[in-house]
Amino acid sequence: MTNQTKSSVISPIVTIGALFFIFGFVTWANSTLIPFLKLACGLKTDFEAFLVTFASYIAYFFLALPSSWILKKLGFKNGLVIGLIILGVGSLVFIPAASSRSFGLFLTGIFIQGAALSLLQTASNPYISIIGPIESAAKRMSIMGLCNKFAGIIVPIVMGTLFLKNASGIEAKINDVTTTVAEKEVLLAEVLGRVYMPYIVLAVVFVAFALFIKYSHLPEVDVDKEEVIEDEDAKTAKTSIFQFPHLFLGAFCIFVYVAAEVMAGDIIGVYGKELGISPDISKYFTTLTLTSMLVGYFIGIATIPKYITQQAALKICAILGVIFVCAAYFTDGYTSVIFVGLLGLANSLMWPAIFPLGIKGLGKFTKTGSAIMIMGIAGGAIWPLIYGYLKDYTGMHFQLAFFVSVLPCYLYIWFFAVSGHKIGKKA
Repeated sequence: MTNQTKSSVISPIVTIGALFFIFGFVTWANSTLIPFLKLACGLKTDFEAFLVTFASYIAYFFLALPSSWILKKLGFKNGLVIGLIILGVGSLVFIPAASSRSFGLFLTGIFIQGAALSLLQTASNPYISIIGPIESAAKRMSIMGLCNKFAGIIVPIVMGTLFLKNASGIEAKINDVTTTVAEKEVLLAEVLGRVYMPYIVLAVVFVAFALFIKYSHLPEVDVDKEEVIEDEDAKTAKTSIFQFPHLFLGAFCIFVYVAAEVMAGDIIGVYGKELGISPDISKYFTTLTLTSMLVGYFIGIATIPKYITQQAALKICAILGVIFVCAAYFTDGYTSVIFVGLLGLANSLMWPAIFPLGIKGLGKFTKTGSAIMIMGIAGGAIWPLIYGYLKDYTGMHFQLAFFVSVLPCYLYIWFFAVSGHKIGKKA
């Protein structure tokens, strides 16, 4: 690669890296919003609070394909601009939601943010994969993951400090039978008032970055002009997205991977609280998960593809996931929390390995294929609700509920790494 070519690639990577930081900040804010909204909106169960992750991630299922259509019509760059503006709008919805103490309105704002992230990720993931050699796509995705997970490390500390300050004391005061209704109203108003400034600032930042991208020299990657790959078995050009079975297996792999990632990242605070750990401490546990993910990304950058392949990394990560889930179940207290946090290490190289494997060889179908892969992010909407239902409504012990809901995810990921990504291709 010439110096000029390197320069033309580095600038877009830096810009998309900033976007991945934004993705991480907004996405991992859910880990703080779950306990915050449970407290501020008076929710009775964790199952209800997990509707935060449902609203955030289900948007990907409904908006991924429309996002692909928008990108086909307007291009990657304009798609990024529109996505950032929508993200700003979703942030501003938090203001009336806090004023009216409406959980439904909070969920609406979160869904709008999820819709924006769907458009942004449908554009940026294939962009970063295609802008250089496909063989090093996992390495570039790992760099993007560093940006995403660095934001994830910061957000529980920043948002947790702002939103959940003295959460234990406030919760105890609200639940105290001697506290009057008027006193509870004052407490809740003070808690909800913590939302205003942070989300106004976020909205301004998102719109400002949209303007930056609008007037930047971010190059357009037109994958629609690429030739369609020939089928290695039949030697005939592929004409339909449905002729790529590895794509759909990859999309389901993304589905269960994101499910496992959300369980390890967003739910770890609730998990810690169930173990009897104070919310004033457990609110920071997401940082543990994201720190271990960050370590994994550094490992990926150093080793892929120089020492190990994408598939090999995925196999190793899946096996680690199985080991850590079992260890979390058979231990207790902070030890169990640490093993849940270590799932971040197991998860770290999964997205950068799964996504390029899923869209490899799609040619002109890359944008649509990317959208289908992005739809798989909806796994993060479903799994916390399954976990919440098992522990809140069936009487299942929370550690067993975590075990039976998360272990199958890693078993499927192992299958995809071993043979699933090869299906439909010549042996």
